[in-house]
Amino acid sequence: MSFSIYDFTAFNQAIDKALFDNCSPFWATVWELTIIGLVFLIAYALMGLFLVYAERKVCAFIQNRVGPNRVGPYGFFQTIADFIKLMLKELITIKNADKVLFNIAPFIVIIVNFMAIAAIPFAKGLHAIDFDIGVLYVVAVSSLSVVGVLLAGWSSNSKFSLIGAMRSGAQIVSYELSVSLSLITMIILAGTMQFSAIVEGQANGWFIFKGHIPAVIAFVVYLIASTAEINRGPFDLAEAESELTAGFHTEYSGIKFAFFYLSEYMNMFIVASIAATLFLGGWMPFHIGGWTGFNNVMDFIPPIVWYIGKTFFLIWVIMLFKWTFPRLRIDQLLTLEWKYLLPINLVNILIMAFIVLMGWHF
Repeated sequence: MSFSIYDFTAFNQAIDKALFDNCSPFWATVWELTIIGLVFLIAYALMGLFLVYAERKVCAFIQNRVGPNRVGPYGFFQTIADFIKLMLKELITIKNADKVLFNIAPFIVIIVNFMAIAAIPFAKGLHAIDFDIGVLYVVAVSSLSVVGVLLAGWSSNSKFSLIGAMRSGAQIVSYELSVSLSLITMIILAGTMQFSAIVEGQANGWFIFKGHIPAVIAFVVYLIASTAEINRGPFDLAEAESELTAGFHTEYSGIKFAFFYLSEYMNMFIVASIAATLFLGGWMPFHIGGWTGFNNVMDFIPPIVWYIGKTFFLIWVIMLFKWTFPRLRIDQLLTLEWKYLLPINLVNILIMAFIVLMGWHF
């Protein structure tokens, strides 16, 4: 069977057939789950380490510095060295902390990341789970991360951690509304919540172009709201170093602190992936109607390259937010959501529904 970098369906089917031909159905399923789990673990670790390195370089560029330049070429292995250091650090026991909840909290945020990533289509045929309610599933599981954050802040028995957790809880719950409403706007245009069907629906044009002005408004609101939801600057009130030291994970050390640190970057990857999938066509190439030659050239670029390119462009934009704009006050942050983004979103949904009803979209 021939495999193609343009469609991984045949590759996945070959592995599935080989396992079921050589094992019982039970063990074949166990092996498949194990392989998928290991692939996600390795990809999660590598992606997190790369994003930490990338942000250091982006930050250095904006501040006219060099950034990491000691460990490895261009400091490429600096984040690996830092990760090894964190792995070897002592796990400090907090005397009056709720030990069970204190230890569970970092794992909750990591598990939520894995559950969300599982539904994202990385390329044609490269999809762990293809739910027919994929968008609803991702919104539902990603909202569970606030549980880990609140547990971390409360169980630490520290006023700094508790204030950071309460700020983060209010922020996530507030901005989750705008994120969800932006996604609903695109679901109305797509007519489905299944990620693979949403991507297929953009074969002749990405939704950000097909959906007229409401799609552009939904995209901008999604970027702002999702940046706030994952506690990235300038919305990082939960981790305001000058006020709360490190916020809800102040009392954590070693590998547990690394979990929270890694989770922030993977959250950024997840929100960028969802934006790339719903607004920018996911792994679909860029096509212009009537330009056959141009479209054929675009088709030569593998789908996974399109997906990675779009996702990392959006990650770069989110990184620019942090290192360009000053941090908002907590009242400004909540005012932005409740007085501006939420009303804009509600009106935008009505406009998009009217455009789809009238058939005015491309």
